[in-house]
Amino acid sequence: MAAPQLTQGTVLVDGQTLFYRQAAPAQQSPKLTVLLLHGIRFSSDTWLQLQTLAKLAEAGYRAVAIDLPGLGRSKDAVAPAPVGQPAPAAFLRGVWEALRLGPAVVISPSLSGMYSLPFLFEHSHLLKAYVPVAPICTDKFPAEQYAQIKTPTLIVYGDQDAELGQASLANLRHLPEHRVLVLQGAGHACYLDKPDEWHRGLLAFLQQLE
Repeated sequence: MAAPQLTQGTVLVDGQTLFYRQAAPAQQSPKLTVLLLHGIRFSSDTWLQLQTLAKLAEAGYRAVAIDLPGLGRSKDAVAPAPVGQPAPAAFLRGVWEALRLGPAVVISPSLSGMYSLPFLFEHSHLLKAYVPVAPICTDKFPAEQYAQIKTPTLIVYGDQDAELGQASLANLRHLPEHRVLVLQGAGHACYLDKPDEWHRGLLAFLQQLE
């Protein structure tokens, strides 16, 4: 099998320069696009080093990982307004257009919940599926609002993440089309603690979307 095509570059979103990495299948058209966000101590490099980008591309997916504003190699970009205002959703919509994502899956750990959750509620028609990994801001939205979203969702958390893992699960479980992946013995950044289980569970979920 030919190695995935790994590229990197920048895009302009709302006047801000954002860094991104991309992996695509070498010899076929992608089955689906997956957008990977990240937590506050991480960046797109996390998904490169963990080999998540490569594994997604090898499985036939286009994988795109961005550095969020103010983080990673997007340090000069300014973060949008806090959750509850339209800016984070509008920002992610801009990312969607700049990178020509089309219907895509969003993987959203920790801090990136401030972007992905408003986007989920405002633009769920653009989401093929949602993979929240103990994201922040789940308590900003009522159960009734979650209940209206029909997007297939894989809720992921580590069983040692007693704070955000449990709190986010309590809110996200109101999404009607959800399933749960608990990584045993893993903390908040559970994908780092249990990479094999993370990749296996993610790929199994994506396969069911095809």
